[in-house]
Amino acid sequence: MESLNPPPPIRRIDPTRTPGPRPGAPAAPALATIPVLGGRAPGPARDRMRCERVTIAYGGKIAVNAVDLPVRQGEVLALIGPSGCGKTTLIRSLNRLTELTPTAARGGRITLDDQDIDELEVTHLRRRVSMVFQQPNPFPMSIYENIAYALREHGEKRRRRPRRAELEPRVIEALTRAGLIDEVGEDLDHPALRLSGGQQQRLCIARALAADPEVLLLDEPCSALDPRSTSVIEELIGRLKQEVAVVIVTHNLQQARRIADRVAFMYLGELVEYDAVERVFNAPRAQRTQDYVAGAFG
Repeated sequence: MESLNPPPPIRRIDPTRTPGPRPGAPAAPALATIPVLGGRAPGPARDRMRCERVTIAYGGKIAVNAVDLPVRQGEVLALIGPSGCGKTTLIRSLNRLTELTPTAARGGRITLDDQDIDELEVTHLRRRVSMVFQQPNPFPMSIYENIAYALREHGEKRRRRPRRAELEPRVIEALTRAGLIDEVGEDLDHPALRLSGGQQQRLCIARALAADPEVLLLDEPCSALDPRSTSVIEELIGRLKQEVAVVIVTHNLQQARRIADRVAFMYLGELVEYDAVERVFNAPRAQRTQDYVAGAFG
């Protein structure tokens, strides 16, 4: 087994501090532009986010080791790899959710539109970079209130509570973008917890979209769903990538193959390979990638 590269210096995360740029920090090497194969539309090549030598540790144990990775507009990026390889830790770092773990520390730099995310107010960052989790987690209130709550939280501070007539068009827009309006539009006051699992997950996606994010993070969004609901959400992801950059963590290699434009394979905290989806699955450069996609381990 190959040894990990020596990690860069790790700094302790302090959620109350807003650090400036690190003096004299070397620029990370640019990743080569990889052509998209197989006739899949590449979309714009502009980076929305970029990880530069990102290292994350919990209690001194490294979970992500010196990762360089772009997140591009108009693409779905799938993070794949065996359990415990650092996929979820990496995706949670993109909107600073790792800060919620007291033992977490992070080195390297993450940018959003070329700005260090540590320079952004965390609530503002999480509006721009929204996340949907593995288990659907709708609030115990109505469908309408689930979306309206997100709109109020991420909206401008007002002296008065917005009326329903003001918010309802935006609630309907979010549900439409999430492909749910045809199923729930006739009764927005229906309890969210009475929806099916697939509908609840799409409601959570709608709630995330209500903040009008630029990047959507999906951490195994279909792992608890039946095949039909999974298919609906995969189709939804294919549409959403035209509006937002999408990053998805998935253990399902067939799902990654169906929906991703680019794939990042991680193993033992390292980024082993990043490439167009067809290249990773059909002609991987690294032996570990070839073994993983062939089912030799996982």
